[in-house]
Amino acid sequence: MVTGDEWWRLLPPGTSGDALRVLAARGVRAFADGFVALLLPIYLVEIGFNALAVGAIVASTLVGTALLTLWVGLIAHRHSRRMLLVAASVLMAATGAAFASITAFWPLLVIAFVGTINPTSGDASIFQPLEQTVLTQTIVARRRTALFARYSVIGSLAGAAGVLASAIPDIANAWYGFDRVIVIRAMFVAYGLFGVLSLILFRPLSSAVEAEDGAPKAPLGRSRRLVYGLAALFGMDSLGTGFLVQSLLALWLYQAFQVSVMTTATILFWSGVCSAVSYLIAVPIAERIGLINTMVFTHLPSNVFLMLIPFSPNLMIAIGLLLVRSALSQMDVPTRASYVMAVVSPEERPAAASVTSVPKTFAWATGSILSGYLLTLSGFGWPLLIGGAIKAGYDILLLIKFSAVRPPEEQPSA
Repeated sequence: MVTGDEWWRLLPPGTSGDALRVLAARGVRAFADGFVALLLPIYLVEIGFNALAVGAIVASTLVGTALLTLWVGLIAHRHSRRMLLVAASVLMAATGAAFASITAFWPLLVIAFVGTINPTSGDASIFQPLEQTVLTQTIVARRRTALFARYSVIGSLAGAAGVLASAIPDIANAWYGFDRVIVIRAMFVAYGLFGVLSLILFRPLSSAVEAEDGAPKAPLGRSRRLVYGLAALFGMDSLGTGFLVQSLLALWLYQAFQVSVMTTATILFWSGVCSAVSYLIAVPIAERIGLINTMVFTHLPSNVFLMLIPFSPNLMIAIGLLLVRSALSQMDVPTRASYVMAVVSPEERPAAASVTSVPKTFAWATGSILSGYLLTLSGFGWPLLIGGAIKAGYDILLLIKFSAVRPPEEQPSA
C-alpha cells in the first residue's frame, strides 16, 4: 500500500526502465509540441498564406490527429506496441522534415493531415493511447495513478518550456539578425530530430510492454459499452472546456477588466502552475476515496468556482476564483487516464485510450466556436457560466453512471 507521504516522490516506487523511457519520450515530445504549436501559424503567415489557408492547415492537423489516434488505438491489439511507437516516432521525424522543406499549400495540407503536428500542444496525439497502455503494463495497479500523475506533470512542464522556446526565432532575429523564416524552419528540423530521439528511447522497450500472445478479434470486446459511455461523457466535459480555452479566457478578461497582455499572461502562467501541482495532489486523494470520487469531488467544486467568475465585482476576486478553480480542475487528468486503463482488459487498453480521447478534439472545437460567438454578443462571461454548467453536469452523470464500476485495486479483496 502506498502511504500518503510517498506522493511527492520524483517517481513512484517500482517504476521500471520501460516506464522511464516512456516518461522521457513524453517530455521530449511535449517540448517539441510546445514550440511547434505556436510557430506553425506564424510560419504559414510568414511564407505567404492568408488566414483562410492557415485555418485550413491547422484544422487539418486537428482532424488528422484525431483520426490517426483513433486508427492506431483500433489496430494496436494486433501489433507490437514497441514497433507502433517506433513507427510514430519515424512519422514525427518525417513531419518535421516536410514542414521545413515544403512551402506549397496542398502538400502541406496533406502533411498536416497525416503527420504528427498537433496545434493543442500535445494534449492528444497518436502516441497517447500507446504510451498510456505501456505505462499501465509496467507498474502494479495501486501505483498506476501515481505514475500517470508524473506522466501528466512531465508533459505539462515540458510543454510550457517548449512554449518559451518558441521565442527563439524572434531572439535570433533581434540579437543576431537571422532571418525569422529560416530560424523557424530550423525549429521544424529540431521537431523532427526530437522524433528521432523518441525513436531512440522507444527502441529498447522490453517484451513486458506487449500484450499477451493471441490477439483478440476486435479491439474492444466485453468493455465496448463501458468505453463508449465514458467517451460520450468525456466528450461532454470537453465541450464545456471548449468554452474556456486560454485565448477566449484572455479575451474575456480584457473585455471585463481591461487587463494588459502582460497581466493576462501572468494570470494564465500561475493558473498553469496550479494545474500542474494538482496532478500530484490527486494521487493521495485517490488512494483514500477512489478514482471516480476523486474525479468528481475535485472537478465539481472547480466548476462551481468557474461559474462564479463572471459575477466577480473586481479583477482580484476573479483571479482568486480562477486560481482556486485551476488548483482543483486538473486532478481528474491522471485519475481519468488511470481509471480507463484499470476497468478494461489489457488487450483493450490501446483502443479504450484512443476512443475515450478522440471525441474531445471535436467537442473542444465546437465549444470554442460557440464561446467566441457568445463573446461577440455580450461582455458578460456567458462562456464561463455555460461551460462550467456543462462540466458540472458531466461530473454528476459520471458519478451516477460509473461509481459502481471500480478498478481492481479498489475492490474489497484488493
